[in-house]
Amino acid sequence: MKKITALAVAVALATVACAKRPVPLGPRVPAAETNTDSLDRLRADSIARADSLRRAEAARLAAQDSMRAERDREQRDAAALADADRILAATVYFDYDQSTLTDAARALLTAKIPVLQSRTTTRIRITGHTDNRGSAEYNLALGLRRAAETKAFMVAKGIDAGRIDIFSMGAERPAVEGSGEDVWSKNRRAEFQVLTGGEE
Repeated sequence: MKKITALAVAVALATVACAKRPVPLGPRVPAAETNTDSLDRLRADSIARADSLRRAEAARLAAQDSMRAERDREQRDAAALADADRILAATVYFDYDQSTLTDAARALLTAKIPVLQSRTTTRIRITGHTDNRGSAEYNLALGLRRAAETKAFMVAKGIDAGRIDIFSMGAERPAVEGSGEDVWSKNRRAEFQVLTGGEE
């Protein structure tokens, strides 16, 4: 019986001893160290990307501003061209049975001069018209005198005479049909047509 007890004690001690034996962990791994060079590189890359994005946005905004400015310039140029065309086409009116230029006609012709000076290849035709009173021959001659007087004024202001043709329609093409001073005053006129070089 002593043998069984001794054997049981030995088995129990062996079991306890085995349970307490430490398990080897292998080589010890040092704690991870922070790599400051990698962090600095990441920070520098992040700053560089942000700068690149700022520059790209600035370039995009500059391109938008440039396009807007170009659009505005084109609109101003188109408006100026339309104004110049309107000035060149403006009709000059005359008093009854007269070819002498009125003050209003002189002012209107004076406004045409800078347009023609800026468009050095532009040629125009001036056509003189009359109201329906008087003979056809008289009205053709009066229309031609009106066109010639208009041309002479423009030539005196520096426009080359070779750039201006004159013609007369007399009473053949009235601006307004009918009779009475209101109608006749609109038919006593000189009209302007651009022949060449109208969009310099």
